[in-house]
Amino acid sequence: MANTTELYNEWLEKAVKDPDLKTELESVKGKDEEINDRFYRDLEFGTGGLRGVIGAGTNRMNVYTVGKATQGLANYLKNTGKSDLKVAVAYDSRIKSDVFAKHAASIFAANGITANIYTELMPTPMLSWAVRALGCDAGIIVTASHNPAKYNGYKVYGSDGCQVTLEAAEKILGEIEKLNIFADVKSGDFEQFVNEGKIKYIGQDVIDEYIANVKKQSIHPELCAKSGLKVVYTPLNGAGNKPVRRILKEIGINNVVVVKEQEMPDGNFTTCPYPNPEIKEALHLGLELCKTEKPDLLLATDPDSDRVGIAVPDGDKYVLFTGNEVGAMLLEYICKERTAAGTMPANPVAVKTIVTTDLVKAIAAKYGVELREVLTGFKFIGEQIGFLEAKGEENRYIFGFEESYGYLAGPYVRDKDAVIGSMLICEMAAYYRSIGSSIKERLEEIYKEYGRYLNKVDSFEFPGLTGMEKMASIMQKLRDKPLTELAGHKVVKVTDYKKPEETGLPAANVLIYSLDNGATVVVRPSGTEPKIKTYFTTLGKDLAEAQAQKDALAAAIEPILA
Repeated sequence: MANTTELYNEWLEKAVKDPDLKTELESVKGKDEEINDRFYRDLEFGTGGLRGVIGAGTNRMNVYTVGKATQGLANYLKNTGKSDLKVAVAYDSRIKSDVFAKHAASIFAANGITANIYTELMPTPMLSWAVRALGCDAGIIVTASHNPAKYNGYKVYGSDGCQVTLEAAEKILGEIEKLNIFADVKSGDFEQFVNEGKIKYIGQDVIDEYIANVKKQSIHPELCAKSGLKVVYTPLNGAGNKPVRRILKEIGINNVVVVKEQEMPDGNFTTCPYPNPEIKEALHLGLELCKTEKPDLLLATDPDSDRVGIAVPDGDKYVLFTGNEVGAMLLEYICKERTAAGTMPANPVAVKTIVTTDLVKAIAAKYGVELREVLTGFKFIGEQIGFLEAKGEENRYIFGFEESYGYLAGPYVRDKDAVIGSMLICEMAAYYRSIGSSIKERLEEIYKEYGRYLNKVDSFEFPGLTGMEKMASIMQKLRDKPLTELAGHKVVKVTDYKKPEETGLPAANVLIYSLDNGATVVVRPSGTEPKIKTYFTTLGKDLAEAQAQKDALAAAIEPILA
C-alpha cells in the first residue's frame, strides 16, 4: 500500500464525487496523525461486509470505498458465469445511507447486473426477504446497525438471504484488492439506469408479501385485538417505524404511542448517541414517556430494525429485559402454545448461538425440540434453516435467537427480524394478560421451574491504531498459557473455536471456559468493533447468588484482559 501522504494527495486530487470529502481532506492538511488515521489501511471487508466511520480516506465509509467494494462484488458475481444477474439493495436512516445505496445500485447496473432497490429505507430483514423473493444472486444493505451516528456500513448477502460465508467473503475481498479505487470502478447516472430498466424499484407487492409471511408466524392471532394492550414504541430514528407499526396494527394492537422525538428517520441520532436497544440510555425517552402513558410494554428497535428491546412494568417503574430473557420466553411461548394448538411440527428445531443462555437447553429438552448451537452471527442461524430447506424440511424450524436482541420465528427470511420480534412479543404479552398474568410474572415462573440463570456481557475497548494488535496479543496469550482457574473455580474444559476439528463448527476466534461450578465464561473479540467481549453464564438458587458468581468471575477476568 502506498504511504499515507501519497494516498492523501491522490484523494485530494481525485475524490470529487462528494464535496464533503474535499472539505474534510482540506481540513486535515498538514495534520499527519489525522491523515494517517484515514489512510493507514483499507477499511476491512469480511463476513460482516464493511463498517467504519463516515468520511474521507481508505479507512472510512465513503462513495469510493463503497464503490470499490461494490465493483469487487460485481466482479465476483460475474465470475460465476451466470447470465441475467440480479441483486437487491436496501438502506437505513444513517447519514449518506441512501447516497451509498444508490451509488452501489448504479455500479451494479454499469456492470450489467440488474439492481432492485427499495424506494425508501427498509429494515435489514426486508433485504434478506427481497433477495429470496426476487430470486437475486446477492444483496446489500447500507447500515451500521446499532453503532453511533458517525458510523456506516455495508452488509453483503448471498442468494440464500444470509450474510455471506467466510469463503465467499474471501473471494469478494480478493476481487476488491485487485481494483484501483478511482480507475477501476464502473458507474453511471442512477436515474438514467432507472429509465433504462437496469435499476428497478422494489414494488409494494414484495413488501406486502413479507408482512403476510410475518403474520403467518402468529400463534394466537385472535388475542391481540381484544387484549386492550397498550404499547409505547420507539424506532430510535431508524427504519422500523413503518413496518413495525403496520404489523402491530394488522394484528389488532391499535393503542401504540410513538416516541415523537425518535419517530422520523434521522441518522444523527441526536436523542440517543448510541442507538442500541441493549443500552438503557438509548431508551431514556421511551422510559420517560412510559411514566405518563403507563403502557403494558415498551418496544425499541435499532436503526436497521433487526433488533428489538423491551421494558415492562414492575410496580411504579419499568424494567428492561435482556435479549436472553426475551429469547428464552419467546421459545417457551412458541413451544407451549404451538403444542397446545396442534401446530408444532414433527421433530422441531430451534437454534441458538454459543454465547446465548443455556436456559434454552432446558426449555428445548422439556418440549422435545432439537436445539442446534452455532457460532456467533445470525448468518449461522440462517444457514441452519437453509440446511433444513435443502431437505424440504424448513418448516421444522420454529425459532432462533442470539443474546443481542436478535430473534426469528419461521423460515421466511434468514436474518434476525425486529418486525416479527415486535409482533410475537406483543402477542405473548396479550396472551399472558388474557390468562391473568404478565410477561414479568411468567419470567419469574420460568426461573422457578428451570433455575435462576444469569447471563451478562462485559466489554473491553481497544481504540486507536494499536487496538487490533492488542486484542490479537491478548487472545494469543490466552491460547499460549490456558487459564486453569477463575475466581477460585477450576477450569474443567477450554473450548477453542479456532479448532474446528474439536468443535465441529467453522473456525472462529472464541474461547469458552467451563468451570467446576457449572458457570461458563466466553471470551470473544467483536467482529464489528474494537472490543473484546466476555459473556458470563451463572446459575444460582436465586438472583443474588447468580450475580455474586458473575461479579467474582468478572473481577478475575478483568486484569487478564486489561
